Amino acid sequence: MTIKQLPDILINQIAAGEVVERPASVVKELVENALDAGASRVDIDLEEGGVRLIRIRDNGGGIGADELPLALSRHATSKIASLDDLEGVATLGFRGEALPSIASVSRFSLSSRCEDSAHGSVLEVEGGRVGDVEPRPHPQGTTVEVRDLFFNVPARRKFLRAERTELGHIEEWLRQLALARPDVELRVTHNGKPTRRWKGEGSLLDGGALSDVRLNETLGEEFARNALRVDHAAAGLRLHGWIAQPAYNRASTDQQYLFVNGRAVRDRSVAHAVKQAYSDVLFHGRHPAYVLFLELDPRRVDVNVHPAKHEVRFRDARLIHDFVYRTLHEALAGTRAGIVQSVAAVAAAGTGEAALAGAVANAATAGAMPASTGYMPQSPLGLQVAETRAGYAALYGGRGIDTASPPPQLPDSGDATLPPLGYALAQLHGIYILAESAEGLVVVDMHAAHERIGYEKLKSAHDGAGLSTQPLLVPATLAVSEREADVAEREAATLAELGFEVTRSGPQSLTLRSVPALLAHGDVEALLRDVLADLREHGESRRVAAARDELLATMACHGAVRANRRLTLPEMNALLREMEATERSGQCNHGRPTWTRFGLPEIDRWFLRGR
Repeated sequence: MTIKQLPDILINQIAAGEVVERPASVVKELVENALDAGASRVDIDLEEGGVRLIRIRDNGGGIGADELPLALSRHATSKIASLDDLEGVATLGFRGEALPSIASVSRFSLSSRCEDSAHGSVLEVEGGRVGDVEPRPHPQGTTVEVRDLFFNVPARRKFLRAERTELGHIEEWLRQLALARPDVELRVTHNGKPTRRWKGEGSLLDGGALSDVRLNETLGEEFARNALRVDHAAAGLRLHGWIAQPAYNRASTDQQYLFVNGRAVRDRSVAHAVKQAYSDVLFHGRHPAYVLFLELDPRRVDVNVHPAKHEVRFRDARLIHDFVYRTLHEALAGTRAGIVQSVAAVAAAGTGEAALAGAVANAATAGAMPASTGYMPQSPLGLQVAETRAGYAALYGGRGIDTASPPPQLPDSGDATLPPLGYALAQLHGIYILAESAEGLVVVDMHAAHERIGYEKLKSAHDGAGLSTQPLLVPATLAVSEREADVAEREAATLAELGFEVTRSGPQSLTLRSVPALLAHGDVEALLRDVLADLREHGESRRVAAARDELLATMACHGAVRANRRLTLPEMNALLREMEATERSGQCNHGRPTWTRFGLPEIDRWFLRGR
């Protein structure tokens, strides 16, 4: 076979196969160019889902007439000039492949005018043949028209879906853009009809009300109502945005948005860290929702790993994973039953204890009982319950009550001294606690709530005692792959911190001499293999902690109060106060909700009452 140089048109069409997957890919590349040019307004006109027409108009800096032909040359760009620029890319585009690739598979027109130009210019391309630059009236900025996408590549056109499907892909990408750049006005029309307009409303980074409006517009009122604000910075990293409370979860990952230095990307390591942070508050098979912005030095992230720039590679992947996990883990720990509020911004380095302490203080002010330090089953509830009038008075700020008496007289519904979960009124079918709060009626699943309380106390007790290891009477030899043996040898210190004493005894064998004491009776060899897999893929593993937590969760479940156990009012109120002071108490260990609230307006509607 003879080696031949490929013609330019074929080279561009091959590149288009990587860059231009569907109309949404074209919209993405062209709008990103507009943003890099400093546009504050972008108009997107579409016909037939973008297959017939994509027209992108912006008010950015524009392109000079003499540079229009160069803009359609491969690897011609104004965004990088050296390897140093490539290692610290701060723009959305930089490869210089998008325009020539798009032009090679469509009927293409590029019009533009710079601020200092007397008139605009246009350059047209069809079938890979570039015309001449001609003068044309045009406001400052750039207009790109892409007609009849894939008209000359019928095999590619066959893979396009229905008009509604292709339009849906474009709308989803624009939704991401609207989240990342609320300072830019976006106007969308389809088949001549306006379909969407996002007004430019300021920066998403300012944390103000305008950001909340954009969040509501893009992801809906329900997400905005359940969103917890996160803002944490440490080690040259900053993570900010919104995560949904565990009660708001999804059947798929359709509301998971990650932006790295303003670029929408998919990253398995960050997704894994988020999943771990939600591990014991989310129901099995459900997915969390979030909009997260990760900011770091551009030189610490490689954006040149995917033709369409959907993925990035972090130079400190382990640090990123740990930073994201700990930030979200602590934010979720601050959620407590009855305290419905966004988590305070966790600014600067630290664990966010001040924000969590504030939430606990609110509950304490309202009469909440401080959480005890250990899991002490001193009553059928495993709680410090005051059975006498004096003990009850000590717990509830002087509101003494006999267990045979009616519940305490509640203040007016607007009284700020009421505890968040209110005061118990009765039990329902031996399963639920009914309580009156300032807002209306609170219903608590007593077993699920008590299970979470016991679980958190067990975890705290074991965390305080530290990890203990148990030597094996006879060291175990494990047959592993050479890659697993390499990881074990390289990560010996990390494995030791997790309770495993492991040495390499051959190219494909390991010797295990000690294991985590709490898990010694389980399948520790399988656990070790899972840990090695995590270390290889993510540079970090919480398998040991997860296995320990699973065991503690089982213990907490067995120790929790059972259905049909009749509780006294002091016991019910003690449980409510513990819920208000316990981390993650809005869900049980399996992710099921522990409580719900029915507001008075909602109850009034049940009975067609007006107020």
